[in-house]
Amino acid sequence: MEELEHTCPQPHTTLTEPAIFAKETSCGCRAPHERLTIEQARRGTPVDRPVRVYADGIFDLFHSGHARALMQAKNLFPNSYLIVGVCSDELTHKYKGFTVMTEEERYEALRHCRYVDEVVRDAPWTLSPEFLEQHKIDFVAHDDIPYSSAGTEDVYKHIKEAGMFVPTQRTEGISTSDLITRIVRDYDVYARRNLQRGYTAKELNVSYINEKKYRLQNQVDRMKEKVRTVEEKSKHFVYRVEEKSADLIQKWEEKSREFIGNFLELFGPDGTWKQMFQERSGRMIQALSPRGSPSNSPPRELSPLRSPSPPSLWGHAHHHSHAHSHARASSPPSPKAASASISSMSEGDEDEK
Repeated sequence: MEELEHTCPQPHTTLTEPAIFAKETSCGCRAPHERLTIEQARRGTPVDRPVRVYADGIFDLFHSGHARALMQAKNLFPNSYLIVGVCSDELTHKYKGFTVMTEEERYEALRHCRYVDEVVRDAPWTLSPEFLEQHKIDFVAHDDIPYSSAGTEDVYKHIKEAGMFVPTQRTEGISTSDLITRIVRDYDVYARRNLQRGYTAKELNVSYINEKKYRLQNQVDRMKEKVRTVEEKSKHFVYRVEEKSADLIQKWEEKSREFIGNFLELFGPDGTWKQMFQERSGRMIQALSPRGSPSNSPPRELSPLRSPSPPSLWGHAHHHSHAHSHARASSPPSPKAASASISSMSEGDEDEK
């Protein structure tokens, strides 16, 4: 019997194109597909074909929690081929509820995830043995929390019992329900924003009264934004004025210090101006002074109020004093000379009588 080689599609090695759809390129390998055990898959055997891992879901509002779960599924084994099943709108609305994104949008979101090798459109809600055999699935990856739906406590119960289930971890803090809750909580904000962007009230399913209320609120917000813009511009202008003022003050202080220094250098106690003034004053005094000034002061003249001494009375004494003037300069007469003068004066008087 001829032994057939595996021609299963290989995992993506480049990320230049989106993942393929399963319907277009179903695994047409003619070699018999023998399911692997977890031990074999973890060892990377068989080497001639990859381990085919399947993960399914709704993937509405595709987010990082979805991508992390697919990353874990892709990296469960050394050589994995990840097939992702996406349920249609009909099944989702029937068993779970209304979706934000349509099925085509959800298909395309999965095709552009880097960890996905193949996308199965209109995936079944419950995995049947026929479906597993058709896509030659070795393992099913999903979080380990029991998923109750379609009248069963856990839709993956039979997969776990068959040893084909491999658990992944959920990412806390992010889920489709969380995102929808945020939208519902902030509904007025998003409705006002979309009205402002041009959507009609009918498209947003907004009543006439709410439409007018939202538009009024948008006008108020625009006015507030204008006020904030004016305030920011005013702050910027004031900041520039303060900056320019600081520069001017600094330059003024520098010029003032320079002016004061120059002034002190010119007019200070030991400044240039004082030295020049002293030099000029000395030259002017020297120029105005006479060349030969007398060494002695001239004799004082006799005051006209004083009457000259009578010659008769002082003539004799005057002659005597004049005789002694060359010996003594302006010395007062002695008592003896005075008495002799008086006696001679008395004798003269007696002769006249």
